[in-house]
Amino acid sequence: MITLTLAQGMPVNEALSTYSDLAFRSAFGIYALALLASMIYYAGFRVPKASEKELVGAGGPGLTRPGFDDPVLTESTSLTDTGDEDRASAGSMRWARIAQLFVMVAFVLQAAALLLRGLATDRFPWGNMYEFILATTLLGVGTGLVFLRKPALQVAWPFVLVPVLALLFFGGTHLYSEAAPVVPALRSYWLPIHVSIISLGSGIFLIAGVASVMYLLRVWQPQGAEHGWGARLVRPLPNADTLDRLAYRTTVIAFPIFGVGVLLGAVWAESAWGRFWGWDPKETASFVSWVLYAGYLHARATSGWGAKKAAWINLAGFSVLIFNLFFINIVVSGLHSYAGLT
Repeated sequence: MITLTLAQGMPVNEALSTYSDLAFRSAFGIYALALLASMIYYAGFRVPKASEKELVGAGGPGLTRPGFDDPVLTESTSLTDTGDEDRASAGSMRWARIAQLFVMVAFVLQAAALLLRGLATDRFPWGNMYEFILATTLLGVGTGLVFLRKPALQVAWPFVLVPVLALLFFGGTHLYSEAAPVVPALRSYWLPIHVSIISLGSGIFLIAGVASVMYLLRVWQPQGAEHGWGARLVRPLPNADTLDRLAYRTTVIAFPIFGVGVLLGAVWAESAWGRFWGWDPKETASFVSWVLYAGYLHARATSGWGAKKAAWINLAGFSVLIFNLFFINIVVSGLHSYAGLT
């Protein structure tokens, strides 16, 4: 077993670090294969004629109903109420199963990459931006495996895997850091607590953001437009009600988790810097995203608000969240600048 000892005097297991990097590259490659298989499933999605007739009243694919462009929000019910997520493709389900298998294999490899990196450094493996991206995308994919099991919802995987692969590519090329001990400021029991909760909430928000994107694509199709590239793009998507409920339900779960993560970060800040809140750039952006998500939930639960307007608020919150979690450490200098960049 080969180990390296850094200046801080803490050993790093070079062999485990190498295996971690290998698992990361393998996971990235298999995610790419999963994206390809999911795109084939998406492109080949064919709705059985019987299913189309059954979904006329629920806003089925390629169909319209009065006020469909911007339906008024109503009290949320179960995702399974419309039955739309049980709709299966007429001829390409094998590609959905292949994509699902690839996603699960890549998920296990990505988890192994994170675990091996932690074992290599004898610490929790989220001490820099590379590790944080690895953890957050892992939890986002895990959330997808939970919420996107239904046949019709599996068409969402291209929308999930594209940002996941983009973040992993950026993290693995521009933000990669050699396995090493964390800086003294991060050697606290608050690190795994705060970062784990924030990562979990952010991973669930990924699925909520994807659902809102798909919802806006669905309602963007002009009424009566059943031909052309726009119709072909949105035809495989579940109906608008199902996507709206998916975005809402996942945001309801993620919002308190993220809020607790922010509050615990403030507690850690008080013990580390002597103040709970100092409007550091990362703290400010976290507060802005939290307010936007609170606005979305309020809009989604308020009678008379259009679902389309609420979806745009959800996307605004997700955009601020992405900028805050993944890029503010790179472009802005602050107390949270622990990206591990050189």
